[in-house]
Amino acid sequence: MQINSMLEKLKDALDYAQENSRFYRDLFEEYSIDLTSFSPDSFERIPFTQKSDLTARNQDFLAIEESSVFDITTTSGTTGDPISFYLSRNDVNRLATNEAGSLSLAGASNEDRFQLMTTMNRQFMAGLAYYEGIKKLGAGIVRTGPGSLKSQWEAILKYKPTYLIAIPSFIPSLIAEAKKLNINYQQTSVKAIVCIGEPIRTPELQPNTLHKRITDNWEVQLYSTYASTEMSTAYTECFAQNGCHEQSELIYTEVVDEEGNQVQEGESGEVVVTTLGVEAMPLIRYKTGDICHVYRTACSCKRTSLRLGPVIGRKDHRIKYKGTTLYPRSLQNFLTHENIWPYVITILTDHEGNDLVELLCDLNTDQTKLLDAFKQNFSVTPQIKKVSSDKINHLIYGKNLRKPQLVIDARSNQKAKDLISNL
Repeated sequence: MQINSMLEKLKDALDYAQENSRFYRDLFEEYSIDLTSFSPDSFERIPFTQKSDLTARNQDFLAIEESSVFDITTTSGTTGDPISFYLSRNDVNRLATNEAGSLSLAGASNEDRFQLMTTMNRQFMAGLAYYEGIKKLGAGIVRTGPGSLKSQWEAILKYKPTYLIAIPSFIPSLIAEAKKLNINYQQTSVKAIVCIGEPIRTPELQPNTLHKRITDNWEVQLYSTYASTEMSTAYTECFAQNGCHEQSELIYTEVVDEEGNQVQEGESGEVVVTTLGVEAMPLIRYKTGDICHVYRTACSCKRTSLRLGPVIGRKDHRIKYKGTTLYPRSLQNFLTHENIWPYVITILTDHEGNDLVELLCDLNTDQTKLLDAFKQNFSVTPQIKKVSSDKINHLIYGKNLRKPQLVIDARSNQKAKDLISNL
């Protein structure tokens, strides 16, 4: 997108937020933000919005009348209490445009059929977005949701989807179930999987261990995605698989360091978004908490849109453990490589306020071998607690959870502490 066109879109977003959102009206007044002479420099002087702002003043972000709210979603609550997020009818149409564009990036067309293996209920925006996007794309849909492995295969064999939309860590279990049921899964209709919620690539954009575990056993194409409820937009890989593309007409992306400065090409930083064209709850310079690498050079697919690498960690989950900064995501990648499943990583604090990391793993896990592997790959090792698979799976797929819970941060969450202490 041309610079002048993007500046115009940003100016429109700022004017709209100032006029209609109590939070941004107050913020711009407090910091004497003057939008009459708008420029890139003046945009970068606008303070960042943070999750704590959304938590403290959730309703003040609403920029339309309550009577115009069409859909109410919530964030997943994986890093704290869920936040209500409101959408107008036009916002839902925008979601559809976003997801149709995302699925097109992943090579899909109106001739495809998708098996949607994620929930649409529980106020989950992703399920709604995928459904509306598939409808806008003109493709077909099979709404199995997160059903049993057997029922997923029954639907695949009966309805012949060409794409699955799924959490990638679910796929090895799906393959194992096919082998158990003597299903010739290599010869089914499925040609590609849109992977949500978890990375399938390394920070260097190479296939990670989970990706290899899937594709070494099943000849399907995997596509990475990155999204969150707050941004109401998804970044998705194209066929070149060289990072997830920004849809520049829907969102403006910054990637910043600890001081709030833009990082350089290929460097990592916190993803900051400004939503474009959102009516109900626009966000200006919102810090997502996600740490990603950024790529601004043209992709080999000829698109010039900014691209993001996989999330390498969440700022909220960053751990100071025995003098070392550690992200749970690095532990997850390691555990996948070591074929440890099921597992849950818990983050706690000791009596002196220091971070503690504990790994809950299956009773059959070779603890000595695992600890040796940790020592070879990390400067610190977590505590290991062996519990039954049933208890771990209960934590991962607990009631009312919309996606697998592989990391439980209980440092300031009493409910999470109680959940862990009862094991």
